[in-house]
Amino acid sequence: MASATAVSNGPTSGDVITEELDVLVVGAGFSGLYQLDRLRQMGFSVKAYEAAPALGGVWYWNCYPGARCDTHGPLYQFSREELWRDWDFDELYPSWDKLRAYFHHVDEKLGLSRDIRFNTRVTEARFDEAQRRWLVRTEDGRTARARYLVLCTGIGSKPHLPDIKGLGDFGGLVYHTAQWPQQGVDLAGQRVGVIGTGASGVQVIQELGPIVSHLTVFQRTPNLALPMRQRQLDAAAKRELKVGMKEKYAKRARTFGGYEYDFFDYAGASAEGLSPQQVQAMYEEYWAEGGFVPWLGNFAEIWTDEGRNLVAYEFWRDKVRQRIADPAVAEKLAPTVPPHPYGVKRMSLEQAYYEVFNQDNVRLVDLKETPIERVTAKGVLTADGREHELDALVLATGFDMVSGGLTAIDIKGTAGQTLREKWKPGVSAYLGSMTHGFPNMLFVYGPQAPSGLSNGPSCAELQGEEIAGLLKYMKDRGRTRIESTDQADKAWRERVDQYVETTLFVRADSWYMSANIPGKVRQMINYPAGIPDYLERWRESKAAGYAGFSIS
Repeated sequence: MASATAVSNGPTSGDVITEELDVLVVGAGFSGLYQLDRLRQMGFSVKAYEAAPALGGVWYWNCYPGARCDTHGPLYQFSREELWRDWDFDELYPSWDKLRAYFHHVDEKLGLSRDIRFNTRVTEARFDEAQRRWLVRTEDGRTARARYLVLCTGIGSKPHLPDIKGLGDFGGLVYHTAQWPQQGVDLAGQRVGVIGTGASGVQVIQELGPIVSHLTVFQRTPNLALPMRQRQLDAAAKRELKVGMKEKYAKRARTFGGYEYDFFDYAGASAEGLSPQQVQAMYEEYWAEGGFVPWLGNFAEIWTDEGRNLVAYEFWRDKVRQRIADPAVAEKLAPTVPPHPYGVKRMSLEQAYYEVFNQDNVRLVDLKETPIERVTAKGVLTADGREHELDALVLATGFDMVSGGLTAIDIKGTAGQTLREKWKPGVSAYLGSMTHGFPNMLFVYGPQAPSGLSNGPSCAELQGEEIAGLLKYMKDRGRTRIESTDQADKAWRERVDQYVETTLFVRADSWYMSANIPGKVRQMINYPAGIPDYLERWRESKAAGYAGFSIS
């Protein structure tokens, strides 16, 4: 029930309500579209608000050179047969433009756009306790009122701009990979600098290296990238990939990361009893297959056993070094001593990343040796006194991951506290779906759900189905208010914290641990025990009448 100290956040006299809804969904990526489709089927009046002018979520904004997903195309889709049966990607790992085409295909099949307000950025939300509804305002002045607010802002929707002195002084062009011009940019023949070597940095670097006059890569931490093994798909390959698709989709709920394979499908849980030669032979097979198999098909114990983890790292290191001509550069890209345990940062996939550094026109700058002092009018000045002159600067500096898209909206709950204020000491979110003090507000593919440790579409559907089922439960019983309890929130955070302390994740300053954003509390921001365990926690709650939620 509502707290006696609840603050009224009802509409003011100047508000004009443009829409009255059962559910307002924010975002039109995989999670938002799944919610919109399922809730329509369940008889809710529902609309989705999307800041972009088109579908796709992050795949509208991600259009930088080389941008593509790192999951096999057949699993990077919705599992609904009418959507995948007559759809094929031309490459095993689809590019951003092909993913946009896929979303257009989905829209043609399901008619989702008729219930989406494009170019509509949500800026503010207030819970009206008296009406038990959310009052939502947008950048363009729209005001909607909805019983439930379902936030599907994704894990990477708030770009992180680094605090580098003099960035505004640069006389050339500056682009963040997440804010790339939709019309594209011709950087051929230019002197380009790239700050950051995460997933987008790897893709940009391997794409620009062959075409620019000079490329300067500013690296803080080497990326332990895996071979993508990209390939074009002919008609026979497309048919082959569709074999057993229903079972592959069904299997996602039984694997750690929501893929069609798991640790047990390859290595098994443990390397115990295997000789070093047998382990190496298995690693050779995984390496040849590529993709995430050397990561998520590895022994499960590599995330908990430092010795086993080191064996995996050394295999990776030696494979990569074979591709780098200069031993000094090889030491920076694939160090003798691991910069962090293998696999505890988000693994990236590459096609020719390491070969780029063999080119005469590419320079690697180690920011741990020579940090950036400032950006100048001409380029980037490093601590060794060298000014790297540039025509363009690319910021591949990532996002305020997972929670950033939620806290970017001015959301105020029942106690007059904003979500940003509540989560300043750290996130607590029961079942990774709701947080106390913010009734009738749920989020999908967000903090303390499998999210960044899973295949995006898998989490969007599997967690999304739990959210939709919960709202149907409320609708069928005439309930109008639901809120996670403070106790349930705290217990869930404790569960996440205790689990991750048994792993090697804590040994890396990664965005998994919220360590990429200055001032953000260091904590595991995803649910680290895997999708099967996560879904079991939902089953336990439902079996006990949705334990952990206060329903009225």
